[in-house]
Amino acid sequence: MLPCIEIETSPNPTAAIIWLHGLGADGNDFVPIIPELKLTGCPGIRFIFPSAPSMPVTVNGGYVMPAWYDIIGRNLMDQEDAAGIQKSATAIVELIEKEASRGIAYEKIVLAGFSQGCAMALHIGLRFPHKLAGIIALSGYLPLAMSANIEKHSANSTTPIFMAHGTYDPVVTLDRAQASYALLESMGYQVDWNEYPMEHSVNHEELMDISRFLQQVLKTT
Repeated sequence: MLPCIEIETSPNPTAAIIWLHGLGADGNDFVPIIPELKLTGCPGIRFIFPSAPSMPVTVNGGYVMPAWYDIIGRNLMDQEDAAGIQKSATAIVELIEKEASRGIAYEKIVLAGFSQGCAMALHIGLRFPHKLAGIIALSGYLPLAMSANIEKHSANSTTPIFMAHGTYDPVVTLDRAQASYALLESMGYQVDWNEYPMEHSVNHEELMDISRFLQQVLKTT
């Protein structure tokens, strides 16, 4: 099972958020955002921050770094690493099932991710056979888009998706993310699309919008 950092906002949590980092980072990357989200109105939450395995990344000259899958071309869509994406998806689904085995209902589990982690959250969330609470997709895109409409599962056809992107992002360009957003909408998904004047990062306004989204999808009523 993937190594993870776990932080609980209260004893005996009834909800879980699995947060997937971006290329070259690890599970520590988003730990500092927990207090910034100000989720006092939510039930107890277990945050899970897994770390991706290290592998050579083609676009970075074969340099070995934490990655959910290989990136072969600069435009992200050429020669996608389908095998790598599926391998990581299997490992991340194990984390979802672990939370279910610990008593967290599937519909109280949120999948969140940044950049490559965003791609994984969308890939898994659309295909997962049990309804999830929500999907948070930050500064990323929908991978293997051509197969998503075929492989999607009806369980999450109405699951809310919070999607956000920086207008000056040089890593995953805004038009790439907008194309994924348009595709998701054409497939019938409920996407809350947000843009912020930033590069490949997260800012305070975005965190406040994420907080509102989480309070909505994890509300106790």
